[in-house]
Amino acid sequence: MTRIKRGYIARRRRTKIRLFASSFRGSHSRLTRTITQQKIRALVSAHRDRDKQKRNFRRLWITRINAVIREGGVSYSYSKFIHDLYKRQLLLNRKILAQIAISNRNCLYMISNEIRKRKEVDWIEYTGII
Repeated sequence: MTRIKRGYIARRRRTKIRLFASSFRGSHSRLTRTITQQKIRALVSAHRDRDKQKRNFRRLWITRINAVIREGGVSYSYSKFIHDLYKRQLLLNRKILAQIAISNRNCLYMISNEIRKRKEVDWIEYTGII
């Protein structure tokens, strides 16, 4: 019986996996079995950490906004500020507010002061005190 040469499909698959793991250290970039295991592990970590990154950035934005708000006005916190923003239907997300807080604090102070003034005016109209 004559010898049958195997095709190139398995070799192509292995080289594709090797290209993915070429930057890994030691046998993680040389041996096929460990390469496949490390590839699975790397993709799981990447998927998990994408969600974690979103959480971490949200925490960072909240911290920055809170620091600037508390610096500007006494007894005014982040939660009250966000609540007043939603009541006024101002569509500014936390990322934009954090960028404003870093680059132009006066602008954020103006926004918060304007919200508080309107809140006081609404309260006076609601109670009927004039």
